[in-house]
Amino acid sequence: EQLLDQTTPIPFDTIKKIISKDLKQPISRVFSHIEQQPLASASIAQVHAATLVTGEKVVLKVQKPGVQAIITADLNTVYVLVRLLEFMLPNTDRDALAGIVSEMYQAMIDECDFIKEAQHIKAFRNFLDTSNINTVVAPKVYERASGLHVLTMERFYGCALTDEDASEKSQGDPAKALFEALNVWFASLMNCEIFHADLHSGNMMLFEDGRVGFIDFGMVGRVSPQTWQAMFSLFKGLSEQNYALVADAMLAVGMTRKNIDKLQLSRDIEHVFLSMNNLSNEDLMANDGLNVTPAVNDVINTLGEVARNHGIRFPRSFTLLLKQFLYFDRYIQILDPDANLFDDERININV
Repeated sequence: EQLLDQTTPIPFDTIKKIISKDLKQPISRVFSHIEQQPLASASIAQVHAATLVTGEKVVLKVQKPGVQAIITADLNTVYVLVRLLEFMLPNTDRDALAGIVSEMYQAMIDECDFIKEAQHIKAFRNFLDTSNINTVVAPKVYERASGLHVLTMERFYGCALTDEDASEKSQGDPAKALFEALNVWFASLMNCEIFHADLHSGNMMLFEDGRVGFIDFGMVGRVSPQTWQAMFSLFKGLSEQNYALVADAMLAVGMTRKNIDKLQLSRDIEHVFLSMNNLSNEDLMANDGLNVTPAVNDVINTLGEVARNHGIRFPRSFTLLLKQFLYFDRYIQILDPDANLFDDERININV
């Protein structure tokens, strides 16, 4: 969680140099004031409050120097090590792990391109406008004050949706706002060219009037209606322990080899989950990170065997959606513990 917005900030003098170089003009021509103390400092960028010379209150997202080179060096090393690992393990599908590293690399490099992020925001704002949605908003981008490494956006005022004091800071009900935001996000899967793929609590702001602001569109995903249908079936099958539905969905999403025995896959998935359900609290608590109990080791081995037998891998669109579902499930547990993501009447999942 510290990596989200609490990393060590870089000096303000360095920030000013980056801004001037990226915008190709003196800062004073664009901004009348920039706060020296950052609002947030994440792993890729740092955010400062600022005021344009035309008077608008904005936030200034500035990419930290050398980030792209560090990402490239680190993930190239990981890629080589993973390739060696795949070569050493005889039953590992080629590219199963290396493919994941490649997708991670591309996703992180995309996050370093603020021109792309500006395009993502504009696409989402257009979706909100054409859908007549006013419960969720995205910030306006100021293009003349933005570039490849600097992104200037309308400033939002609010608190995190899961803030302990959210109900006191807003006229709206945080739980109600969450479900409205969920419905907008689900609608974007079908009706917007991109969906926000990193809606952690810091990227959903609850306004005083009850609206929710989506911020930070560096990580987005794209999904076809057919893939979304299959993914929803997979999530639903897991929730209902319908392993035949899970197997069908995995094949449709492209998580397995094309030619598999679906009945056997269904049985194998059921076996894995039954093994997990049979683990006792003592088995789980006894693991210290270096040594695992025989019961936990059996589950790990079973999972690995099923993955090898059916060539299981995880497409990027699936992992992004899965991560987001886990985020949403956590928010629901905080704001409305009795609700269920898959059968609550307040949630409209478009499939």
